Amino acid sequence: MKGFAGFPDGKLRVTPVPNLFFSDLLPIIDHIAELKVTLYAFWGLGQKEGAVRYLRLADFLGDNEFMRGLGPTPTIAAEALMDGIERAVARGTFLHINVESADGKSDLYFLNTEKGRAAVEGLTRGEWRPGPASEEGVSLLVERPNIFVLYEQNIGPLTPIIADELRDAEQTYPLHWIEEAIEEAVENNVRKWRYVLAILERWRQEGKRESEIDRRDTPRNLRNQIPDEYRDIIKR
Repeated sequence: MKGFAGFPDGKLRVTPVPNLFFSDLLPIIDHIAELKVTLYAFWGLGQKEGAVRYLRLADFLGDNEFMRGLGPTPTIAAEALMDGIERAVARGTFLHINVESADGKSDLYFLNTEKGRAAVEGLTRGEWRPGPASEEGVSLLVERPNIFVLYEQNIGPLTPIIADELRDAEQTYPLHWIEEAIEEAVENNVRKWRYVLAILERWRQEGKRESEIDRRDTPRNLRNQIPDEYRDIIKR
């Protein structure tokens, strides 16, 4: 463990952090990378000037000391960074907007404050631009519930393992399938990710009827499709 020599005497520069962070946000952050990127954002935005303040993804990646604290190798650190940022966006701490320019896409992150929300709204309406190199063509990345938010709101707390499985599911199944499978799990009162996966896998193997409700997706008929430990949960 690397030691810390302590804070020196004299006047030190400080970073303002709202009391609401300690009372409402800190108790529910359960992932170290999310905590680190959140605290870094308070500090990083404090270094910015101007009425509109935001951090680019490059701001995080370009801070070698910060990145060194996220992982032993650049690859691991970058993966931890993206995981932490995704969690902060899903929780609602950060507002994420993607700007299209001649140089490609640029990811911008704002704190979810009154000023941050106003800045995002102004940017989407074309009232301001983040820099001379950027062009018009702004689109919010999350126009529907993020899959992390969808899971936490309907199934339960997000864990690193579940986060990985959610990312895999996004690559395997259409998003509206995942939304409908989670909705069905809630209706059947089986708030388990493996149950949701069982629904998705059955749709993938047997085909999903998109035009109408598939009445085969009832608790009775799904009993043979879900893990044994969850079959006794449904009693209808």
